Amino acid sequence: MKGLTLEQVEKNRRLYGKNTLLEVNNNSFFKLLLESLGDPIIKILLIALGIKTVFLFQNFDWYETIGIVIAIFIASFISTISEYGSEQAFKRMSEEAARLKAKVLRENISEINIEDIVVDDLVVLESGDKIPADGILIDGKISVDESLFTGETKEKEKNKNDKLYRGTVVYNGKCTMRVCKVGSHTDYGKLANELRNESPESPLKSRLRELAKIISRIGYIASILVSLAYLFSSIIIKNNFDVSNILNTITSPHILFGHILYALTLSVTVIVVAVPEGLPMMITLVLSSNMKKMLKNNVLVRKLVGIETAGNINILFTDKTGTLTKGKLEVTRFIDGNLNEYDDIDKIKDSLKELVEESIIYNTTSEYSMGKVIGGNSTDQALASFLNNHNRKYKIIETKPFDSKNKFMETTIMKDKEITFIKGAPEKIIPLCQNYYDKFGHKRKIILKSQLYNYLEKYTKKGIRPLALAIKEDEYSLVGLLFIKDEVRKEAIEGVDLVNKAHINTVMVTGDNKNTAIAIANDVNLPGKIVLTSEEMSSLTDDELKKIIPDLRVVARALPSDKSRLVRLARELDLVVGMTGDGVNDAPALKQADVGFAMGSGTEVAKEASDIVILDDNFLSISKAILFGRTIFKSIRKFIIFQLTVNFCAISLSIIGPFIGIETPITVIQMLWINMVMDTLAGLAFSFEPPLIEYMNELPKEKNESIVNKYMINEVLVTGFFSSLICLLFLKFPFFKLLFKDSNYFMTGFFGLFIFLSLMNAFNARTSRINILANILKNKIFLFIIVFVTFIQIFLIYYGGTLFRTTGLSFFELVLIIILSFIIIPIDWLRKYFFKKKNYQIGV
Repeated sequence: MKGLTLEQVEKNRRLYGKNTLLEVNNNSFFKLLLESLGDPIIKILLIALGIKTVFLFQNFDWYETIGIVIAIFIASFISTISEYGSEQAFKRMSEEAARLKAKVLRENISEINIEDIVVDDLVVLESGDKIPADGILIDGKISVDESLFTGETKEKEKNKNDKLYRGTVVYNGKCTMRVCKVGSHTDYGKLANELRNESPESPLKSRLRELAKIISRIGYIASILVSLAYLFSSIIIKNNFDVSNILNTITSPHILFGHILYALTLSVTVIVVAVPEGLPMMITLVLSSNMKKMLKNNVLVRKLVGIETAGNINILFTDKTGTLTKGKLEVTRFIDGNLNEYDDIDKIKDSLKELVEESIIYNTTSEYSMGKVIGGNSTDQALASFLNNHNRKYKIIETKPFDSKNKFMETTIMKDKEITFIKGAPEKIIPLCQNYYDKFGHKRKIILKSQLYNYLEKYTKKGIRPLALAIKEDEYSLVGLLFIKDEVRKEAIEGVDLVNKAHINTVMVTGDNKNTAIAIANDVNLPGKIVLTSEEMSSLTDDELKKIIPDLRVVARALPSDKSRLVRLARELDLVVGMTGDGVNDAPALKQADVGFAMGSGTEVAKEASDIVILDDNFLSISKAILFGRTIFKSIRKFIIFQLTVNFCAISLSIIGPFIGIETPITVIQMLWINMVMDTLAGLAFSFEPPLIEYMNELPKEKNESIVNKYMINEVLVTGFFSSLICLLFLKFPFFKLLFKDSNYFMTGFFGLFIFLSLMNAFNARTSRINILANILKNKIFLFIIVFVTFIQIFLIYYGGTLFRTTGLSFFELVLIIILSFIIIPIDWLRKYFFKKKNYQIGV
């Protein structure tokens, strides 16, 4: 067999290219940082920052401006650090591939880098080699582990003219392959190139974009109203509605320009107040703070937004092997000729047990060394693990390896005489047997083979693979039947149950056959009704498949392209899609899904394409990730309620104040402290809300559902309105002024009232229950921050001095403002009670 000449190598390299994968344009850290500034809320912050800088340079509010800059920096920088690593996926894969070597037949056999392989090269493959390109087997015979592409644990036999694929591994045997495709033209290369596609935008980012639009509109409307209110107050009310004085003011350019400039100043201030600059920071905090908690639950978060997205999944495509099952074949039972079952080899009577041990020890390619089973295929390893004794006493005379035609393996040993052990497919071995061994190891004639066949059928329908053991002396005698299965994880059953309760449709996508897939689906109680094979699915149009996706249960014999197609169509149905995977073939689907779950034991390519890595490969951990995601989304919504309520109150005072003669009641320094409470500290407090299992009983959020729902709007309007009313009554009702010594004490009281009202609203926003202390001890950070802010506020009231414009209140005055602040809690109780009474949507 003659390989290519050097001239032919160069010619083919020019014609068909090198065996390298296309390089990805890796983004720099700085470029990603700039991209993060495109976040919708951060865009508004940047606009607000620009307005303050340009229009208010003469009266520059450094405290507010620095606060906005810090908020932008923290939110952008932390998220960029997280995203930077994920951009290196394709590059690392290419570098790893380029380091591999391959044996190529040219003028002689030489070892070269796989990137130097060209089309029509003859590659020599042996056990353990990774196949470097796509090609055709032209000489020899091998078995190949294609699990990275198919998900199947069983090796595939490859004979002459069979296709071989880049990235798969030769399990045993030796062959020569003619290369047909190289580089990005291989199936491996095509899958890898799909990783270059942009990841879909997360539902959270979409919702934040909508929220940004709403907030900006509210800010603009409020700023116009505030400006008009100020101008109306300054030009008309202060002139006592006297037409001549009004005309004098309007016709005096200097006076009019001063009013207009101040009105513009107020409008910009309102826009800045309306923007929740703490929201990006809070989202970063809530996502980051939950990463450590999730890591303890074997969930490693690679992309921050992936956590929140996990909570919104409404369809989850999951692998079988290693996720729902243990990913390792095990002997689940042994059956003797009388159909007696044994789940442990030590329960078999000694005489028969010895025959079973010898049938396995001498007839397997696996070895037992240093306390563990090594070598051999997955079936042989399962058989060897079933034994406690691995000692070979007798000499092996001859071994005939497994043959795909005969479907069994033979080994002959010399005991007292020559004995041949046979192991293989029952349908091939049972017809050869005239005898069987009973439970005492006595040889007896087989009378009714139909009983054995009925028994086999019962278990094969459950997805359990049978293997027959026989001995040939003068005649063939059946030793018994072994049943092998990749056992379901007990935790997976619990995890599927949790996901079912969460109203998430779980679909198993596996390379295994239909019967095995259905059996596993039954074992873990997967929902759904429809079971398809890859071939059946490919016969359906996209529209036909879309109609059955909501009722889909299993896709068997799945191909890599099936997963990507399922993700694409599910997303077109506006479903939030989760996908699990561990192989190279899974990487494109993991990247296309709204949230990709890679397995800890999987390939680096799959992990890099994913948002979340499940370190223990356990479906239960996926359900925990979903619970954390739902908790995080609720935490974000709680914070939005809190912050918008405070903003509503502040804007209302700004709009109504000029009409009733109230100038700005809060100083710049006081506003700095209020912003710190409202943004940073509140964001931290809501970041540590506990994951409650009751969240798994709720319906997933629709993909197009706004981040602000009707319940939130109602709470913001009601508590915001009454907070504003309490503040306005306090400022204008003469009764309250009489309770304070003078105006300095009175304005100190208002400063305290505004802060304590915000703290009481934090309790309201934290839970939709009437019991505002529900699960409060599970968020000790929240309690600590409330106590901390209360302590600092009291300290500022008594020791803030001229800097904070405060004068120490009497005990009576302090208690009065605390009582006034507490009024907002029973008001919110009434609101919650009304919602429950009317059966409206409760909570976030």
